[in-house]
Amino acid sequence: MTYLATRRTVLGALAALPAVSLTGCGAADDGQLQFWAMGNEAAALPDLLASIQRAANAPPVKVQPLPWSAAHEKLLTGFAGGSLPDMAQIGNSWVAELTAIGAIAPLPARIAGALSGQFPAVLDTNRINGALQAVPWYVDTRLHFYRRDLFAKAGYDAPPLTWPEWKAALHKVKAAAGQGNYAILMPLNEYEHLTTFALSNGASLLSADSAHGAFAQPEFVDALAFYKSIYDEGLAPIASATQISNVWQEFQRGFFSVYPSGPWTIGDMKERLPPEFQDRWGTVPNPGPKGIGAAAPGGSSLVVFKTARRPDAAWDLVAKLIGADAQLSLQKLTGDLPAERSIWDAAGLVKDPKFAAFGQQLDAARALPKVPEWERIVSEMQVVAERMVRGQFTVTEAAKEMDKRADRLLEKRRWMLERGA
Repeated sequence: MTYLATRRTVLGALAALPAVSLTGCGAADDGQLQFWAMGNEAAALPDLLASIQRAANAPPVKVQPLPWSAAHEKLLTGFAGGSLPDMAQIGNSWVAELTAIGAIAPLPARIAGALSGQFPAVLDTNRINGALQAVPWYVDTRLHFYRRDLFAKAGYDAPPLTWPEWKAALHKVKAAAGQGNYAILMPLNEYEHLTTFALSNGASLLSADSAHGAFAQPEFVDALAFYKSIYDEGLAPIASATQISNVWQEFQRGFFSVYPSGPWTIGDMKERLPPEFQDRWGTVPNPGPKGIGAAAPGGSSLVVFKTARRPDAAWDLVAKLIGADAQLSLQKLTGDLPAERSIWDAAGLVKDPKFAAFGQQLDAARALPKVPEWERIVSEMQVVAERMVRGQFTVTEAAKEMDKRADRLLEKRRWMLERGA
């Protein structure tokens, strides 16, 4: 598929969007290296760039901050309007889509060869059809934050790491927390909890060619049944995230004793909970059927676009940003988890038990399916899962409905595969 054809496809898709502008902040060449970035990283980039030793003739860098909520659409409209920057920070889950439309350039050998010390599952997320398309900049994943005091009251030093023992512990912790409380919070509108169980049980989620759903396969069905049992047995409230008014307050008062979340929650715990409460919570990897469970690797990556005006300068900057000194500086500026495993020692994360568990979890991570349709598929999966928990589907019926919805979303992919595209 040619660049022109994919650009026309994106333009056609954007025609259905309300009031989308096809002009972008990367359109004019002002002699600077254009860099779109998001969130805390965008705010930290000026200080980070100032600490990096670049070549004397390197072009200045112009950082364009974007909110995460608008970044995905901005990238697509930038592609359609021919106004993408030289490089950008993107969410790892966008790599497959941006590769499919021909927007990003694969990594040159000198960059790909420098990534041997990174987490394998994160690299796998960025590898499409055998080629690395994006450079992990920082990483994250989800594991369990837990009430150390309530687990101790129930007779446990920490949550067990096998499903049968873990569930038995949740029942005891719920009893220890008192009437009206639960053991774990798994909001019904968040798909990550179900995908974590599925990945931990070895489910593939899609067929080998990613052209059909694989939700009716035994590995997923068993995980789906286990997920449902958490609600059926009263261990988690049947509620969406919007129904929990203040997560930190509810965690502190013991409404739930386990909270699955990512590394950003460490900062939230330290800021939102009182000092005297800080030794009453900890982190632990997800449980699995026989030991530490899996999780989806997350984080953010750096890409250089095929339309970059200064691709060599962009790749030079990428090389600097993934260097040891820059990775350590980024961690200190933002609290992000370094993509390079060796930096965890220098940053003191290995010796910090609340961070160290994330390293364990990332070592056990598994990549999610790498198709552009995945975010829509997983949204449909969770809609069906919620209806199942609320009694509208049995486990078997829910799995079949998920396959049906996934197959509908993958129809165009099957059509292309049948024609060798």
